Amino acid sequence: MRDAFGQPQSAIIFGGTSEIAQATLRQLVAKRLDRVVLVGRSAEALGAMKDELLASGCSSVELVFSNAADQSSAARAVDEAFSALGQPVDLVLMAVGLLGDQAKDDDSPNRTAEMFTVNTTWPAAILAGVRGRLVTQGYGHIVVLSTVAGIRTRKANYTYGAGKMGLDGFCRGLAASLSGTGVTMQIVRPGFVTTKMTAHLDKAPFSTTADAVATVIVEGLSKKTTVLYAPSVLKYVFVLLRHLPEFIWRRLPG
Repeated sequence: MRDAFGQPQSAIIFGGTSEIAQATLRQLVAKRLDRVVLVGRSAEALGAMKDELLASGCSSVELVFSNAADQSSAARAVDEAFSALGQPVDLVLMAVGLLGDQAKDDDSPNRTAEMFTVNTTWPAAILAGVRGRLVTQGYGHIVVLSTVAGIRTRKANYTYGAGKMGLDGFCRGLAASLSGTGVTMQIVRPGFVTTKMTAHLDKAPFSTTADAVATVIVEGLSKKTTVLYAPSVLKYVFVLLRHLPEFIWRRLPG
């Protein structure tokens, strides 16, 4: 269970190689996070993070290998992750995502299917399994990394944005379904985050970093707000942007 200061002591991270997830873990370990399960597909990257967490003071770090492009692996990933932790779970972080390349995605059925599997179907299936376990447990906190790109799709990345929009909508309903169960949920909507995944792209206005998003996540654990923005100013920016006339929206730079 969370410690006397409300900080999680155990966590399962779906998307354990995500830079935002790893930055979040570093901050949580400094606040007494002790037992972690990392779920992902890269043995090398997960192993490196495991070594770092153990060196930082975690008593237990377990690895579960699963590929988010294979939707049939979701149920097994949930089972193995909860079994690997071997005790009640304080925090579940969903940090899986695939940015894609819209120019290549446009006319590719296979690439489009993979984008929706990784950004919508697999995470939603995981969260359905997580929900049942945490409700049975009677407490726990779920954090899902979404994006402001899912608020209103743009030509530059509409496949990615639509996938995240689907997950975001699913999570809003899931959050409402948890009322009265003892389980809480938050959706985090970052803007453009400077990471290895976006290194080839021009920065957008209100760009942020993985560390800054991690701070929003960690500080948000003590808040009752269902949706968090990183940076917070984007909440107000998108009040305007989501209501722009379509002919203006289409002309905005990618």
